[in-house]
Amino acid sequence: MSPALRDFYENPAVPVASGPDRSRRQARMLAHALRTEASATILDIGCGDGTAAATALPLLRGHRVIGVDWSQDALRRAARHLPVVRGELDHGRLPFADASADACVFSEVVEHLVDPDAALDEIRRVLRPGGHLLLSTPNLAAWYNRGLLLAGVQPVFSEVSLRGIHGRPGREVVGHLRLYTARALRGFLTASGFEVVRLAGAPFHGVPRVLRPLDRGACRVPSAASILLVHARRREGAWGGA
Repeated sequence: MSPALRDFYENPAVPVASGPDRSRRQARMLAHALRTEASATILDIGCGDGTAAATALPLLRGHRVIGVDWSQDALRRAARHLPVVRGELDHGRLPFADASADACVFSEVVEHLVDPDAALDEIRRVLRPGGHLLLSTPNLAAWYNRGLLLAGVQPVFSEVSLRGIHGRPGREVVGHLRLYTARALRGFLTASGFEVVRLAGAPFHGVPRVLRPLDRGACRVPSAASILLVHARRREGAWGGA
């Protein structure tokens, strides 16, 4: 990670949590995936300030959830909600043994990574064969982005600078480096050794209030939703080393 990106993510003013609706939807997907398991080890990779995990924990009773993040500031805040470990996907390995996790939550992280391929390799390494991956990321092809592009406007979620917003709606710089459509995300996960079980949509908390009913309705067609939620499993025969 470049010094500029390190400084950016250690800035306490940079948002490290997404909306509670996405967290609840993702937690329900994970709880359903783990319904036959008595006590699973879940890694929340990129846990941020822990508010998403706090929202999910009531739905994951009996399971062990560990927060993982690179930012020391985020980990200090997350430690109020769950046990935490410092780890980084861009360099070296996560501090967990091969096949030691039953599930990994990877929420609103992949869009921030310089090397998402290496990140998925590392997640696959720490997951047991058949283990679950719950990933969420903004949708490049969200319903409003399709209209914005036709009008020649930079899509929501995309960013051209770490210093300010240029050419698109919104006010917050959050450090997005990559964006996915539903089709691209499926292909990326499949090529990375995962089997996509389910792809769903979630609304975006930043949509103007008057448009929120439309945004919730778009979740019925995940490829047009604001946020993509994916439940995938590590394929049994997929290579597990990094």
